[in-house]
Formats: sequence, structure tokens, C-alpha cells
Amino acid sequence: MADVPESVLTSLDAHWRAANYLAAGQIYLMANPLLSEPLKPEHVKPRLLGHWGTSPGLNLIYTHLNRVIADRGQDTLAIWGPGHGGPAVVANSWLEGTYSEIYPDVARDTAGMGRLFKQFSFPGGVPSHVAPETPGSIHEGGELGYSLSHAYGAALDNPDLVVACVIGDGEAETGPLAASWHSNKFLDPVHDGAVLPILHLNGYKIANPAVLARLGDEELDDLLRGYGYDPVHVSGDEPMAVHREMAAVLDSTLDRIQAIQRAAREGVATERPRWPVIVLRTPKGWTGPAEVDGLPVENTWRAHQVPLPEVRTNPAHLAQLEAWLRSYRPEELFDESGAPTEQVLQCIPAGTRRLGATPYANGGLLLRELPLPPLERHAVAVERPGGEQNEPTRVLGRYLEELMAATTERRDFRLVGPDETASNRLDAVYGASGKAWQAETLPVDEHLDRHGRVMEILSEHTCQGWLEGYLLTGRHGLFSCYEAFVHIVDSMVNQHIKWLRTTRTLDWRRPIASLNYLLTSHVWRQDHNGFSHQDPGFIDHVLNKAPEAVRVYLPPDANTLLSVAEHCLASRDYVNVIVAGKQPTFGWLTLDEARTHCARGAGVWTWAGTENGSREPDVVLACAGDVPTLETLAAAQLLREFLPELAVRVVNVVDLARLLPNDEHPHGMKAAEYDALFTADKPVIFAYHGYPWLIHRLAYRRNGHQHLHVRGYKEIGTTTTPFDMVLRNDLDRYRLVMDVIDRVPDLAVRSAGVRQAMEDVRMRHHSWIREHGVDMPEVTDWAWRG
Repeated sequence: MADVPESVLTSLDAHWRAANYLAAGQIYLMANPLLSEPLKPEHVKPRLLGHWGTSPGLNLIYTHLNRVIADRGQDTLAIWGPGHGGPAVVANSWLEGTYSEIYPDVARDTAGMGRLFKQFSFPGGVPSHVAPETPGSIHEGGELGYSLSHAYGAALDNPDLVVACVIGDGEAETGPLAASWHSNKFLDPVHDGAVLPILHLNGYKIANPAVLARLGDEELDDLLRGYGYDPVHVSGDEPMAVHREMAAVLDSTLDRIQAIQRAAREGVATERPRWPVIVLRTPKGWTGPAEVDGLPVENTWRAHQVPLPEVRTNPAHLAQLEAWLRSYRPEELFDESGAPTEQVLQCIPAGTRRLGATPYANGGLLLRELPLPPLERHAVAVERPGGEQNEPTRVLGRYLEELMAATTERRDFRLVGPDETASNRLDAVYGASGKAWQAETLPVDEHLDRHGRVMEILSEHTCQGWLEGYLLTGRHGLFSCYEAFVHIVDSMVNQHIKWLRTTRTLDWRRPIASLNYLLTSHVWRQDHNGFSHQDPGFIDHVLNKAPEAVRVYLPPDANTLLSVAEHCLASRDYVNVIVAGKQPTFGWLTLDEARTHCARGAGVWTWAGTENGSREPDVVLACAGDVPTLETLAAAQLLREFLPELAVRVVNVVDLARLLPNDEHPHGMKAAEYDALFTADKPVIFAYHGYPWLIHRLAYRRNGHQHLHVRGYKEIGTTTTPFDMVLRNDLDRYRLVMDVIDRVPDLAVRSAGVRQAMEDVRMRHHSWIREHGVDMPEVTDWAWRG
């Protein structure tokens, strides 16, 4: 690649100066955007919010990406890892014109520039981070650590795409980022695009040195080479020298990426390639104030946020701000109308090749409907409730295998999980696609596939990041995980839900496929692994979030799991949490019944109760979750046997949000509907999969809440038998019968003998398992006889 002409470098420098001016202006100014008059205190925002330190480096990268995209016609997506770089990315999208196309009132003129400045970190304006409102973004900048996994997720199955991922030096210290470097062992150079990591080292975080910035080049190169990358360096503080070096390095790295892909796609190379990574060292707060009040600022931690904090009240600071802004020579960069000059715009790509306009950053524009297989081909036969047992997730695995096969050519569906696909009984998918793997293979390995679309790495953070990047660029997927360990991504799902909630308010953002979790190996069947693997609290975490964006489903058997999965995979803009067991479970509903039940979200299982329709039930046995459903039906059978005169209603809840009022959640029930199902004044004994107080929180405003008694997980666990888990937490069938006797009026005295019999069985269980090591025969051999 020939050297970049000096005239082009001069244009790049003009663009960079313009972006720096706009970034600083967003932090400080609310009037006088082009400094057409001397700067006054009233031109400055009363509250100075934002982050200057990382902005000049991001502006440099954006500027130089523009040139190579335009020169090469390269489809490119940029991920901006330094979360506080909002002013830089907004500035560049305004310069390229994308921002004004999406927000016409922020035009590329003086008035539009004034609005651009005032709105930043201002009431009614835009966030200081790279956010959903920012054109070209798929990565929320409010939390650090996920940029590289997002970038790799975006590159998967996008063979023509280069994803430039800017990694902040503080971000690089996080655990999720450290693990995500290993994504290069999963990137297929034949079917996937490329990721170009740009490690931006500017020396400091908020108040401390950055670890990687204090490593010498040799030690840092050893680290990056150990991860499997080929590092190249750009460094300096003299602008034109840095421009010259950055241009040359970008050309050489993109040439290297093209050579890697060409060799792989032509079958010349089959070994795992060493992809390039750029290490960019520039001063923090570059081109900003060198000193303030006698203290160094540029190239120190003091440049992180607002270098001049007292501009409105300190005349010296005001003068220093004006000198700083004028140092960019805005009169050379913007014409009389306030529009960027031709020199500033010389290297900007056109149309959808602009970083702010790429459809890859608005994935709903690229999204296609999934070819979902007919459920009838995978449903289990249920001739009568509880007649046969099956493993629900294994049934789902066969469905996913067909879906994976149907998307072989399209390559827009992936299954991700932390080393648990087979453990979670989904291994049928290997019949359609193996596990993505580019590293060494051994003869004993199974199902590894250089072109596979099943993604497994023992890092929940990386799995989540991959899938988010994949979905946000217009594809589909499912995240399968042990229930207890999905908590590792609590913070990541927070950000994704906030992203979805915000995008719903932006007409220009098109809906994307939902983020679907399948949580299995759940709390009630982690009796072998013990207490550390027993935690159902992810449901609580998710249901605290924006109701328009979250859904939680607890299918009680295989057919309802199929119905729920079909619904979730077809949905848009949600986070769907499905909790289902992998152990043998009774089938309760036919496919048609399951579909109807899932559509209702909650309903009476008339075949399970003893109410005859001529009067209200004496008690409602409610349940949500596969094991609670089993215990509830076993309790209903005991009541049928011991208290046949009792009118019992059995209600199963598959969609937890149905318990909420309809004005609090789109799936919530109206008061009359809830009362008809649960009654307004009868005892309700609710057997629930997770922590019992969640049900109380969801239903606390309902009529009859004072009659609601919930049994669930009470944080009592160990390595024990399956039934001992439910008994220890008072969720067992015998305890439920005792609860009915205790709460139905006038029943306690006349049914004391029955209650005592239930207590006796519980006590016998305790000694039985310690002698035999397994549950009692009346539990293991139980079958529904209704």
C-alpha cells in the first residue's frame, strides 16, 4: 500500500480537529457554538457533565476509519469500548451527516451545532455515553468490559464485515474483557467477518494509572501474542506524525485481514490465523489544557472528565476554555453557515458505508423471520395427564436441531452456552452443526467444527457478549445456561434491557430478535452438585426491570416448553427467560392444550381438581415451575384421597407476569380475571419454583392477597436426594396438604388425623434417605391417578 498523500493527511487532521472542537463544545457550551463573539459565562452550561479524556483518541480512530472505509468500500462497524466517549462518537456522526438525517432539528449548520452542544448531558437531551440514541452504536458505553465480545458476536456469520473494536485501557482490566480475547479461537475466517481490536492506551482511568498502559511494549506484546494476536503499534503526541503512522498501520492491518480471509476461503490455509491488533498510545485529554491552576492536566487522570470545572465562576478558566476551543481554528473547519468544509469532509464515506449509517448497527433492518419448524414434529404424545415421562430439554434439543439445519445456508441462528449444551440435554443440535472451534483438535474430541454455529466457552460473560452482538446486528439465538450461574451476567442483562427499553422510544431503531435464555439444571434438580448450584434468583432480577421488555416463563412439561420456545424465538425486543428441567418429567398437556395454556399464561387444570362447577372451590392449589407442578398435583391427589369432600382448584401459571395487574405489565391480568382464577377470598397455596417473596411482590395489590400463602426456595440446600430438596424447603406435597388443612376454615380440627399422617411421612423420609440413599418408593414410584 502506497503512502497516504500529505494532502489527505491534512484533510484527516482537519476532520480530527473539527471532531475535537465538537466534542469539547458538547461538554461546555449551550450558546455561541462557533465563537462568533467572545465567550461569556452565560454561554457555558451551568452543570458541566461529560468526559473529555478519551475523546481525542476516539476522534482519531473514527477519522482514520472513515478514510479506509471510503478507499476500500469496506463494510465496517465500530464498537466504542471506552464508555465515556459519547461526545466523540456523536461529533463524528454529526460531521458525516448521519446525525442530522436521523435528528433533522440538529442540522449541519450553526443552529444545529448549537442544539448539538446544548442537548449533550442536558435535561431532555442525550446521554454522555455512547447510547442507543447514538447513530452507529450497538454497545452501551455505561459499563465496561463487553466491547470485544460484542464485536466478535457482530462479526459471526457476517463474512464481508470488519468490526473495529476500540478497547479502553481501563476496560481492558476487567474480567469479561480478559476472557473475550479468546474469541479468536472461535472466529471462522471462511464464514465470519473480521474483528480488528484497537487497544487505546492513554494512561489513566478516573483516578489511577491503567495497568496495560504501564507495561512496556515488549511485555504487552508478549501478552497479546499469548492471546494469539499479532500486535502493531501507533504512538505519539505530534498530530501529523500520528496521522501518518495511523494511516499506514490501518492500511497494513486491513491488507493482512484480507490476506487471512482470502487464504482461508480459497482453502490455502486451514490453521488458526493470528489476527492483527493495533495498540494505540496517545495522551489522555490530548490537545486539551496542558495545565489548570498550576496542575498538569493533559496526559494525566485530571483530563478524564471536565478539565476546566469552574468556567462560569472563574474568569481564568473561562479564558482558558476560549483559548482551548479557538486552538482548533474553527473558522477553517466550518463555513459561514456552520457546515463542515469540504476539506473536513474529504475522506468521509458515502451512504450506508458511514459508520453512523451502517445497517449493521441497526440490526432490525437486516433481520429475517426464522424458519421455525412445526411443533407437531417434536411434540410428545400425552394420551392422559402424567402417563409418560420425558426430558423436556432433550425434546427441545431435537426441535433446535431442525431449526439449526433450516438455517444452515442462511447462517443466522446460533446456540451459545458455557460448556453445557450436552449437559443440558440439547446435544441433538450437533446433528445439524458442531461446536465452533479454531484451536487445536485431538482424536478424542467430539463435535468440534471449524464452521460450527454452536458456541461454547466457559465464560458466561463472553457467551452473553457474543449473543448480544449477534442479535444487535440482525440475527437470532438462544443462550442455554445452568440456572445458578446465569447470575454471572446480571449486570450485562441489565444493560441490554435498558438498551431495548430506550430503542422502543426511537422510531429509527428497528426491532431486533429477543434475547432468549433457557435456564435448566435448575435449583430443584441440583441435588447432586449441592448448595453452590442452587439459586433461582435470576427471575427476581429480571422481573425488577422494564416490564415492556421482560418476560419469564416456567413451562411445566415438554409440550409447554416447545410452545414457549416457539413464541420466544419468534418475538422481538424482549428478554425472555425460560426455566425448564432436563430430568425426566411427566407430560401433562397435549400440544394443543399446551398452546392454549401458554396463550392464556395461567389457567385452571380442571382435570386435576375436584371442584364440580356448582360451587366455588374451598382452596386453590397454584403452581409455577415443573417441580412445583409435580408436588402440587401429588398434593391434589392426596387431598382427593384423604379429604374427598374438599373442592380443590388447581391453577398452573406458565407466564409469571400474568400475576401482575394489567396496568403494570402488558401481560398482567385485570382484577376481575385474577379474581375469577384465584378467587377473592379463598386460601391460595402457591407452590413456586423460586424465592417465595417474588410471588407476594407480584400479587400484593390483588384481592385476597391476605389469603395467599407461597412455598418456594428458602435458601436451604445441600447435596441430597431430589425429594429432600423440596422437603427441606417445605415445598413438598405433604407440606402442601398440611398448608391446606391449616388454612381452610374449620378444617384443622376435623382433619387433624390427616395432618398428622402427612407429618409422619415427612419424618419417615428423613431417616429413609439416610439409610437407603434414595427417596422413598411412594415418591419415586408416584404416578397421577386422577
